[in-house]
Amino acid sequence: MNALTSMMLLPLLGSLLVAVIPSDQVLRIKQAALGTTVLVAISGVMAWFKFDSENTSFQFVQIAQWIPSFGINYAVGVDGLALVLILMSVLLAPIVVLAGWNESEGGRWSAKVFYILILVLETMMIGVFAATDVFLFYVFFEAMLIPVYFLIGGYGSGERAAAAVKFLLYSLFGGLLMLASIIGLYVISGTHGGHTFDIGQLSEMHKYM
Repeated sequence: MNALTSMMLLPLLGSLLVAVIPSDQVLRIKQAALGTTVLVAISGVMAWFKFDSENTSFQFVQIAQWIPSFGINYAVGVDGLALVLILMSVLLAPIVVLAGWNESEGGRWSAKVFYILILVLETMMIGVFAATDVFLFYVFFEAMLIPVYFLIGGYGSGERAAAAVKFLLYSLFGGLLMLASIIGLYVISGTHGGHTFDIGQLSEMHKYM
């Protein structure tokens, strides 16, 4: 399986594992979440060592048709910058789990929910940095708001409910502007050889603009 897809699936599988552990077995839940994030971090480090720094094209590429009528694909790959951002994310995830070791039990919901949200968020973060299809990037970016909203609203301090709502509203407003820009790029790309959401092809458009 593709290295990037594997890195995205591991936290989701870990969240399912956490979900089936009884809520009263808090230590096992924490251990499962920590173990999952460590495995993902190891996968990230392995990808780093396999990365060819002399190759300027996207690496670990995987492309599968998603919505072919609009040219939308499940397309992932990384250049040097994207891989650094992914590596930072997966290395920080175990630290986040450890930092919330005690805090996770003081929220509105159980520790189980806390760690499920963390693991789902990790998947979305990797997806944001790995996506080479702009529409896929947008989906991951917007989906990332969901676990963050519940983390703020359920485990924040002070006026956490109000803070969560403000975060969501501001982020959704920004997301709508981003969506408008993405649609604009898609429309413009039609005048340069065909409609596309592919980041590589869109980046070439500036030569003709």
